[in-house]
Amino acid sequence: MNAERIYKVLLGPHVSEKAALSADVGNQVVFKVLPSATKLEIKHAVEKLFKVSVTDVRTVNVNGKVKRNRYGFAKKPDWKKAYVSIEQGQEIDFAVAE
Repeated sequence: MNAERIYKVLLGPHVSEKAALSADVGNQVVFKVLPSATKLEIKHAVEKLFKVSVTDVRTVNVNGKVKRNRYGFAKKPDWKKAYVSIEQGQEIDFAVAE
């Protein structure tokens, strides 16, 4: 995988109640990723950027919601998220920048 692609695969962490629960219980971190990203690319990107060892990657394609506005109906864009399981005892801290 090319070095430029590593920085483009992960779009950012996904913060929600479900993501916080999975972080506490299952030692998982949830990321928003490119819709074209594969599980292997996500694994390599997380391992390289955060220097942790990844045990499992699960991906979910999320359909955008249809919202109503004053012009009628508009559809939010579809997106993809990845549940990344890391080894026991390791953690990813987003607040610390190197």
